[in-house]
Amino acid sequence: MATSTGEKSLIVSFGEMLIDFVPTVSGVSLAEAPGFIKAPGGAPANVAIAVSRLGGRAAFVGKLGDDEFGHMLAGILKQNGVSAEGINFDTGARTALAFVTLRSDGEREFMFYRNPSADMLLRPDELNLDLIKSATVFHYGSISLIVEPCRSAHLKAMEVAKEAGALLSYDPNLRLPLWPSKEEAKKQILSIWDKAEVIKVSDEELMFLTGSDNVDDETALSLWHDNLKLLLVTLGEKGCNYYTKSFRGSVDPFHVKAVDTTGAGDSYVGALLCNIVDDRSVLEDEARLREVLRFANACGAITTTKKGAIPALPTESEVQSLLNGN
Repeated sequence: MATSTGEKSLIVSFGEMLIDFVPTVSGVSLAEAPGFIKAPGGAPANVAIAVSRLGGRAAFVGKLGDDEFGHMLAGILKQNGVSAEGINFDTGARTALAFVTLRSDGEREFMFYRNPSADMLLRPDELNLDLIKSATVFHYGSISLIVEPCRSAHLKAMEVAKEAGALLSYDPNLRLPLWPSKEEAKKQILSIWDKAEVIKVSDEELMFLTGSDNVDDETALSLWHDNLKLLLVTLGEKGCNYYTKSFRGSVDPFHVKAVDTTGAGDSYVGALLCNIVDDRSVLEDEARLREVLRFANACGAITTTKKGAIPALPTESEVQSLLNGN
């Protein structure tokens, strides 16, 4: 929990960090791409950097390869003010890579190189438990649930954070090509569903998890559970819907020219967590929550206006100028 020295409350993000290789040209297949740019990524790492860039205090917990790419990624976290105390390096496995196709509408397709990559090999006994216990918010995805030993490390970290009083935040961040099957993805994503107090899903993830073709309130609320304080459904350029025990509604989007949607959801989550980490009562006050979600929508929108996730994550002043301009 937060210390009494006036230090900011800590948001710990758990999971994978990797390098996306993004084509220098949009709207072409991987085979047609003339070249690629290295773009550090991985949803939990993006969230940690998003938090830090907005002035929050963040740490990342995960495993990287003891290779040039792994040390580069650890360096990027540190340069962005994210604590790297929770990082382990694996001497026997490489840092994960993903080749990303940018379609002309800014959406993406992925081809992953991780068999196995270092992030999959994080063991429970390698976790920095003191760091995890000091989290006020503990955030994670579902990619870390795909294989052992990382799955056991994920479950242990979640349990330790919860026991220490952290708010658990979950963004499944579905990447179907990484799962053995659709059925397994759905089963494992839902296996930890009832532990989280804040859950964010995209409209596509909502349809995948419920089997519904609708993104309406009824479909969203079929995912509700008693431990939940806030369920969010992001709708891309249509804004987001929110659900709590007492109220529900939607928040309008900001209209920008999207170049690359990579990291937009992570930016949104980082903005949300930054604004609730010191005061969870926001989750019970609809007017304040709507302000926070408007801020989060602005962060997500700004992130789509530049290529790559991390370079595009906004500062607070950039968000304020978009908020004030509307």
